[in-house]
Amino acid sequence: MSLERVVFVHGSGRFGAAAWPKQHGLSLDFDCLYLRRHGFDAEAEPLPTDHDRDQEILAEALGAGGHVVAHAEGAVPAMLLAVERPDLVGSLTLIEPACLSLTAGLPATKAHIDLMAPLFAERHAMSDGDFLRELLRRGSIAPAADARRDAARLRLQSPPWEAPLSIVPGVPTLVLTGGWEPLYEEVAQYLAGTGAMHRVVAGGHRPHDTPEGAALIRAFLRSAGEEAAA
Repeated sequence: MSLERVVFVHGSGRFGAAAWPKQHGLSLDFDCLYLRRHGFDAEAEPLPTDHDRDQEILAEALGAGGHVVAHAEGAVPAMLLAVERPDLVGSLTLIEPACLSLTAGLPATKAHIDLMAPLFAERHAMSDGDFLRELLRRGSIAPAADARRDAARLRLQSPPWEAPLSIVPGVPTLVLTGGWEPLYEEVAQYLAGTGAMHRVVAGGHRPHDTPEGAALIRAFLRSAGEEAAA
């Protein structure tokens, strides 16, 4: 019997399998693929955000269909594809989702946009290093790998509140947050209001790296697969 496909979509930092160290064991029970979004490459120079290309990459990885697990900015193409191709996406697991266009009018998201929008408006006139320093000064999360390449990539990314995402897909959805940042809790609560299951696991911006978070993801994927097969 063939294993169900699960595709993992990273955020703005680590990418590919390196972004999911605590999920590698899922390969014993699922057919797991760990994507690299458009512009994320260990050798090539970074490229600007391309939501359409990210959706194409994800659709190609899903093949005949499967489950999607996405972190932070990776939740945007995951949700966009689930809206456009619900036949491909059996379930969504969204970890600290940066789907800020859905909550742009809510207090925490609005405060974040007011803080960050002036910086993003000027980013093309700034050096990579200056942009990164200002981003960190305003409270953004520090990149974890190649600082020079990460700084260039971050400067090229479009702000998540500008993503063309305005509706929520009608697929089984788990939202996992770390309980540390009102911005992500606000997005999660919005999604919970549309039918998603929301769970909080202490773990900062990477709750899926904790044993509890990893177990929740495994249990949800197993449950979603069983429901689809019923």
